[in-house]
Amino acid sequence: MARSENKETAGPAARMAAVLAKRMRQRAGLTQEQLGARMGYSGAAVSAMETLAQPVSDEMLVKLEEVLGDGTGVFEELRELVRLERLPEQFRRYAPIEQKAVALWLYANHVVHGLFQTEEYARALIAGGYPEPTPERVEELVTARMARKALFDRRPTCEIELVLDESVLLRPIGSEEIMREQLRHLAECARRRNVNLQVLPLSAALGGEYAGDRGDLNVVETPDDGLVTFLEIQGESLLVTDRVKVRTHMQRYAKIRAQALDPRESLGLIERLAGVQR
Repeated sequence: MARSENKETAGPAARMAAVLAKRMRQRAGLTQEQLGARMGYSGAAVSAMETLAQPVSDEMLVKLEEVLGDGTGVFEELRELVRLERLPEQFRRYAPIEQKAVALWLYANHVVHGLFQTEEYARALIAGGYPEPTPERVEELVTARMARKALFDRRPTCEIELVLDESVLLRPIGSEEIMREQLRHLAECARRRNVNLQVLPLSAALGGEYAGDRGDLNVVETPDDGLVTFLEIQGESLLVTDRVKVRTHMQRYAKIRAQALDPRESLGLIERLAGVQR
């Protein structure tokens, strides 16, 4: 929805997209209505984008590249920047690191990790948060979260390990059907050659040792053979680069993985919960 306050909150990338779109439209001798018609939008939608009353959407950037880009790729480059500045502030430093990762070692014990969420699960989770986001903000965050999934098919391949606490599988988000689809999606992810997915059972602590008690954990191997840890809780985040601390996080992750069901058992549990018949 076009709103005057959007002009104040729009980020630098959205502002740059608006300026470039207007200048390139004018250089091409097109009116807002003519450009809109070529892209499948109304003239009013183009006007709202240029004035930042409605910051440019990911879909509109794709169309702008097709109609005005002239092979430069400028709007395609802006897509990444616009996506980045729409992310929650505490996630922005980590997002580019995640997308360039050589390997990821992940543990999630509250909800399904963002990389593995379906669109409907993510939408229900985000919309149900506090403070309650506007519908427009919900869609921005869902789009940004879904864009992260490109990492699964990236070349060169990123090796991804995820340990999910069993409680995550038992906590329905949104509706029973949304949760069933989420579980089926997890099962599909588990079959990917570059994914290792394991479940930390509720019974893991019965032996007197429970390595997952400190919450979610994200350890990243970077292209320069470095390791960093990303931690997030209650809307705050911490990017850890200290080698000693990251080594401890990696060792803790290894303990969590050792206490989890093996990949075959984990897939079987997920499929049973999803109602998949084999």
